[in-house]
Parts: sequence; C-alpha cells; structure tokens
Amino acid sequence: MQKIKALVFDVFGTLVDWRGGVAREVARLLGPEVDAPAFADAWRAQYQPAMEEVRSGRLPFCKLDVLHRHNLDRVLQALGRDDVDEAVRTELNIAWHRLDAWPDVAPGLARLRERFLVAPCSNGNISLMADLARRNGLHWDAILGAELARDYKPQPVVYRSSAEAFDAAPGEVVMVAAHSSDLAAAAAAGLRTAFIARPDEHGPGRGEVRASVPVDWSAPGLTALADALGA
Repeated sequence: MQKIKALVFDVFGTLVDWRGGVAREVARLLGPEVDAPAFADAWRAQYQPAMEEVRSGRLPFCKLDVLHRHNLDRVLQALGRDDVDEAVRTELNIAWHRLDAWPDVAPGLARLRERFLVAPCSNGNISLMADLARRNGLHWDAILGAELARDYKPQPVVYRSSAEAFDAAPGEVVMVAAHSSDLAAAAAAGLRTAFIARPDEHGPGRGEVRASVPVDWSAPGLTALADALGA
C-alpha cells in the first residue's frame, strides 16, 4: 500500500447540499407558485446529459456555469416560464455558488488537511469552487478537477490530472465521494477511494448509504473518515 499524500473530493452531494440550496434559491427568486424541490431535481437531471456533450466531443469544453445556464433555460422553457427575465436567470444560475456544506464537512476537512493535501476534484469550475469554499469556511491546498483537466468526470484525465498536480502517483491519492460511479471511475484511473454516505442528497432517504462498488474506506461523514485515516 502506497503512502497517502492527498485527498481529492467530489463536491456536489458529497460536501454540499445541492438540492436544498438550489431549492432555496428557486423559491426566493421564482416564488411560491413553483415547486422548488422539483425544479432543483429537473435542473440536476440535465447535468449529466450536458456534460456528455463535452465528453463526447460534440461540444467544446466550457465551464459548468455555462452548462448550468443552458440547462436552466431548458427547464424554464419546459415549465412554460419564458417570462423569467435575464436578471433573474443570471442570479438563479449562481445558486450553485451559494450552497451550504453538510455539518461534518468543515470540521472533518480541517482535520484531514492537517495530515494530507486536500483539493476538490469536481466538475464545478474554479470560481464556483472558490465561492463555495469561502461561503462554508473550507480551506483547500488547490482547486482541481474539470476546469484544470478540460474535461468532465468520469473521464480518467480528470482524476489523473489531480494526482499529477500534487506530484503524486495515482495510488497516493484518495478520491472521496458519495457516489459509487465516481469512485469506480477513480479506482479505474488508479486512485484509492473513500465512500461518504449522504442518505438525504436527493431528498430524505434518497441518497446512497453504502457503496455499490469496492472501496478502500467507507464512512458516514468526513469526521469519521478523519478517524479512519488517523487524522
């Protein structure tokens, strides 16, 4: 077993509550006549199809903020809300920059950073990651992921470029995520893996509670992961 040098983290769902935060902003900006949680789900449902356009080469790489805006426009059109003006659309698109972390994240990450290099390995762009870090008091050693790799997870280059950024071999880096598919792709790229349970990510009781793929560690939160890694 190689020595662990760094931990890299999925962010949406693993570290921050995307559904609750987006629904809060939808309710604030679009009003009570909109089913805010359902809107958040519909917006998120466009996430993977939009990134697949980039992964397949049909669309040149662009930041997630750009894809989120295209997806927002599609959802509004599908709901018959073409009346939503540009100012509101722009403000709503930044909802993803104003998400709240799960309660264990800031203390757990602080402990892990005492022993390991830490960075997001997210599909989110750098400015988005910086805003979430500042909002939630998260301290990173770098911001890695899709914008650095110029591609989207689960492409192997996203994971491997994160290891390379820290001058680490893939086996010296642990990918931390609440999604089995993310961890399976990271493992295939040579990284070690840690599963974090987020049972309420998609609504109460609708998130993953255990990994469906082999992982090196599994924990109910980041403080428990810090315990397991001796941090």
